[in-house]
Amino acid sequence: MDEQIRTEPSRVADERASLTEFLDHQRQTLAMKCAGLTPDQLRTRAVPPSALSLLGLVRHLADVERGWFLNVVAERDVPSYWGRTPDGSRADFEVAGADPERAFAVWEEVCGEARAVVAGVDSLDAVTYFDGQPYSLRYVLTHMIEEYARHNGHADLLRELIDGSTGE
Repeated sequence: MDEQIRTEPSRVADERASLTEFLDHQRQTLAMKCAGLTPDQLRTRAVPPSALSLLGLVRHLADVERGWFLNVVAERDVPSYWGRTPDGSRADFEVAGADPERAFAVWEEVCGEARAVVAGVDSLDAVTYFDGQPYSLRYVLTHMIEEYARHNGHADLLRELIDGSTGE
């Protein structure tokens, strides 16, 4: 990944713009934390026995974007990008043989699809149902900001472990 630039969310935007700008800011933060690293560095695990790595986070967040925006909001049935391990667990964090270029391409593509889905929904109050539960677009956007913020905290620690880089 090349160096990434983050855009600051507007301090005076309406609710919809504020939510989408904060989500994009969190997406850009993840990209920034991965910028300039080699494939092996992106695969570096935090601490045993954890499988947590920057590449795993990118793969995981691609699947989270897919799940919430494509399957819940857009009511599609898009399968996981990474599948399952032989024991049935999610394969997001199984990155030993994973291709970083493919992972980033999938993540960037699904983020673009997610933006288009959000743009196509008239109201933050619009509700869809998934597994019998109602979800408003407002809820999904807020949840995704929280999801990225939590994992970007992990990314901060991983990046510091890899090359000592800290902060914004």
